[in-house]
Amino acid sequence: MNRTWRWSTLAVSAMAALAALLIGCASPPPVSGPDLPAQPGVQLADDGSHHWQDFDWIDPSRHRAVPVRIYWPQGEAPDGGWPVVVFSHGMGGSRRGYSYLGSYWASNGVVALHVQHIGSDRRLWSGGFGWSNSLNLVLRLQQAAQREEAVDRTQDVRFALNQLLAGPLAPRLDPSRLAIAGHSYGANTSLLLAGAKVPGSGAPLPTLADPRFKAAILISAPPFYGEGDPAPILGGISIPTLHISATDDEITIPGYYSGAADRLALFDAIGGPHKALAMFSGGSHSIFTDRMNTGGLDLNPKVKAATRELSLAYLRLVLNGEEAPLHDWQRRHAALLARWQAP
Repeated sequence: MNRTWRWSTLAVSAMAALAALLIGCASPPPVSGPDLPAQPGVQLADDGSHHWQDFDWIDPSRHRAVPVRIYWPQGEAPDGGWPVVVFSHGMGGSRRGYSYLGSYWASNGVVALHVQHIGSDRRLWSGGFGWSNSLNLVLRLQQAAQREEAVDRTQDVRFALNQLLAGPLAPRLDPSRLAIAGHSYGANTSLLLAGAKVPGSGAPLPTLADPRFKAAILISAPPFYGEGDPAPILGGISIPTLHISATDDEITIPGYYSGAADRLALFDAIGGPHKALAMFSGGSHSIFTDRMNTGGLDLNPKVKAATRELSLAYLRLVLNGEEAPLHDWQRRHAALLARWQAP
């Protein structure tokens, strides 16, 4: 694997499943069913608070499919339009994942654009679970962690955002209030779009930062492994960043370890104003996905509720200038936190 682009998310999320697979004690992270065709029409949430719809877009410049799910609020947009969060999934995920975030944001007046990355999405897990198929899985995971896919993920986000801002919802959106968010590999994607500069071997890397994003929400953000000191990579980021993790956000496999200390090192190294950190006590790396059976049956729903509320409070701070929601969040969820740092 190319040293420069040995993304830690390969080890943290995908390699966790791979290691368990090879020793016969577990299976890849469950997802919410097989990929389905785009929905024929707009779907209204059961509680009537928001709508959602799937689109199967294709970027003609790269001949690459970019499936998305868009969540948007019920009712009329406010003066100036709704803010937008673009979400990038972790290794092996899809547009259907992290629904607890997208639905919550939309029910509270924020449009959520969940992008699926074809080169590192749930298709990685297909092929069965025999030994030969496991070896094929190793190759698929390695390919998904390469420089080309990492760059393509940022282009997926850029293309999807362009489509959204040029589509029928455009008059109801506020292009001056855009944020990028992601979990695991998606947090790395978000960092690149926020301005992280990873040295390239050989040809220089293309410019990956997208100046339209005014803030980034980084959930379980792994460092860029093999690159040493993260400060030169992250120090140039100049937008506000929210970092969310947990004390048991870690993985141990033969020859590799990534723990919660990695998340803290990344937070300490990053630049930008208004950076904030929420470190939950306990949990797991996958507690921030839609999975309900990880990190503790009692803790899991509490962390999910706190995470979605924190993300919204932070957006209101950095996009609207509202400080009260963030202060109120810390007061209500203090018992869950091992560490809290805010502007």
